[in-house]
Amino acid sequence: MNLADQVLAVNNDLPIRTDKPVHSGKVRSVYWLTQEDSQRLIQEKGYDVASNAPLAIMVISDRISAFDCIWHAEGNLNGVPGKGAALNAISNHWFKLFKENGLADSHILDIPHPFVWIVQKAKPIKIEAICRQYLTGSMWRAYENGEREFCGIQLPDNLGKDKPLPSLLMTPSTKGILKGVPGVPEADDVNISRKNIENSFDAFNFSAIKDIDLYEKYLKQGFDLISQSLENIDQIFVDTKFEFGYVSDAQGNEKLIYMDEVGTPDSSRIWDKTEYLNGNIVENSKEGFRQFLLNYFPEPDILLNKNRMEEREALARDNALPIESLMALSNTYVGIAEKITGQTISLSQNPKQEIIDILAKEYGLID
Repeated sequence: MNLADQVLAVNNDLPIRTDKPVHSGKVRSVYWLTQEDSQRLIQEKGYDVASNAPLAIMVISDRISAFDCIWHAEGNLNGVPGKGAALNAISNHWFKLFKENGLADSHILDIPHPFVWIVQKAKPIKIEAICRQYLTGSMWRAYENGEREFCGIQLPDNLGKDKPLPSLLMTPSTKGILKGVPGVPEADDVNISRKNIENSFDAFNFSAIKDIDLYEKYLKQGFDLISQSLENIDQIFVDTKFEFGYVSDAQGNEKLIYMDEVGTPDSSRIWDKTEYLNGNIVENSKEGFRQFLLNYFPEPDILLNKNRMEEREALARDNALPIESLMALSNTYVGIAEKITGQTISLSQNPKQEIIDILAKEYGLID
C-alpha cells in the first residue's frame, strides 16, 4: 500500500448530498446537509436538538498547516499519515470526559467514522479562547522584547522562558476580522482584553454580558480537566485554544457549548513531563514541526513575519519537505493520541472510500 494513498489530503470533494457550497478550512471541510436530510437524521437518530436544526458533516483531513500554510513532502505525500484520526480521537476523548464530569456539551452529535463528525449548526463566539500555563512561544518572544501587558493582564518582571506563569492566563484574540469594534484593530488574531469583550459583547456574538463569565468558567474547567488527565500520563498541558458557540436543544433552550477540536496537538502545546523535569523540552504537539521549519529554511523571518505572506506561501508550495519530517510528526500525533485515549490509532487503507460507504449505508447521505 502506497503511503500517499493512506493520507486524506483532499476532503472537499466527497459526494455528500448538500445544497450549499462546501466550506473547506485549513484542516476540516464542512458539508451542510439539506433541510430534509437534517430533519430525517434528527428523527431517525434521536439527536437532542431542535427538530429544525441545520446539521453538517465535518470531515477532517491529514493536511498539515503551520504558519498559516499547508505543507507537503517528497513522494507525493500531501499530509501526515494518521493525523486526522489522531486529532479526532483526542477531541472525542476529551468531549466524552467533559460530559462525564458535567461540563458543557459540544457541537458533535455523532461520529460515523474516525475522520467524520456529524455536528449541529452553532452561532460561534468570535473569539479564539487561549489559555496559558507556561511562558513560551509567541508570548515569550513578546515578553523578552519588553512587553509586560497581555490582553489587559500585567505580568511581573523576571519570569523565565518555558517556566510556569504566576497563574493560569486567559489571553483571548479575535477570530476573523471584526469591523467597528472600539479599541479592536480590524485584523484577524488580534489580542483583546476582557474589557474589550465586555464593552462590545454583542459584536463578539455573546447573547448576554453574563455569558462572558460562563465562557471563562468553561475555558478554565476544560483546561483544568485536560491538564489533570495529562498529568496522569506524565504530560504537561502548556497552553491551548478553545472555541465556543451557542446551540438550541430539543426544547428550544439556548446553551453555550464547546466547538471545533479541544486539547489536540494542533490546538495545544503538550510537553513530556519527565523530559521537562530534566531540563529538556520535548514537544508532543505540532510545535516540534514548527521548530523544524524554522531550522530547515535559511530565512526563518519569512515564516514569522506577517508582511512576507506571499514569500511564505511560495515556500510551502514550492518545497517538498523531506519525508522523514512528516513521518516524525505522524509518530508524534499517533503516539500522543494512543497515550491519551489508551486505544490504537489504525491507518485507513482508503479513508475516502470508507467514509463514502458508511455515509451511504448507515446515513443515506450519498447521491
